[in-house]
Amino acid sequence: MFRTVMATGVMAILGIFALKFIFGIFGGLVGLFLMLFFLAVKIAIIGAIVYVALRIFMPGTADKIKEKATGA
Repeated sequence: MFRTVMATGVMAILGIFALKFIFGIFGGLVGLFLMLFFLAVKIAIIGAIVYVALRIFMPGTADKIKEKATGA
């Protein structure tokens, strides 16, 4: 039982060191990736809102946009 508790503690400490290493060395890259990810999500949300508005107010135009996007 003591060995299991010690092994769990050692794994937790190794995990903390691994996280410090990843975010310490690659922190800038992780930050850049997250910034670009959230920018892409915002753009997708705005695009969806515009598409829904087009679908409601100008369904013909929305169909043309859908045809060009899907290639069908």
